[in-house]
Amino acid sequence: MSIFTTEITSEKISSDNPIHQRLYKAYIESLPFISGDVLELGCGEGRGIDLINQKAKTFTAVDKIDSVINNLKEKYPPNKFITSSFPPLNIFDDNSFDTIISFQVIEHIKNDKLFIKEIYRLLKKGGKALITTPNILMTLTRNPWHIREYTSQSLRSILSDSFSDFEIKGIAGNEKIISYYSANKKSVQKFKNLDIFNLEKNLPSFLYKIPYEILNRINRNKLENNNDSLVSSISEKDYYLNKDQKDNLDLFCILKK
Repeated sequence: MSIFTTEITSEKISSDNPIHQRLYKAYIESLPFISGDVLELGCGEGRGIDLINQKAKTFTAVDKIDSVINNLKEKYPPNKFITSSFPPLNIFDDNSFDTIISFQVIEHIKNDKLFIKEIYRLLKKGGKALITTPNILMTLTRNPWHIREYTSQSLRSILSDSFSDFEIKGIAGNEKIISYYSANKKSVQKFKNLDIFNLEKNLPSFLYKIPYEILNRINRNKLENNNDSLVSSISEKDYYLNKDQKDNLDLFCILKK
């Protein structure tokens, strides 16, 4: 049974390609920071495991979806995979990891301050953590899967409660990515114009997930049908790690203990 939704994108779904490549780019940009014992929090389908294993001494991953963890155990027997929700992360001792990665996760965490505090606790002295999350300034519509989204400024206030040494950058895109984003924005706005009851704002998240998922998938398929050459041609090379700017698609944070 597939776990993939428009929230959990996959390289196996052609209309997801622009989003998949955007998320994959974060793993590529993380490689210079990865060393030693590595922990990934919220590994999902394991998008970046092959890359991480190139640099890690050991690799441990945690995700709450049991079927995902079981699949990864079979695919990567040398690595350690654990089914667990978080925070907290009492299954691990203090100062256990040299590198911690958590991409597109913090926006799903109710207690984000505790989440960052736990990351700090688990890092060895001199260790690094890498976090990405959507930039709310570039979000096109409410995402019912997210508890909240951040600007770089609002995220900075959360990070600074635990870390004194960190940097916020961003994942941005070239002209191809801007073209896709613009087409997506126009298409989403057409759907929003039909929302005469303002369900986007007023419907509880657990109910809003249903129309959101259906319309988001229709929208991605429509974008692919309208310009398949653009959607299929986008690769991770069309994204880049940028300085902190308001129009970055994702925030990319480098935390040092």
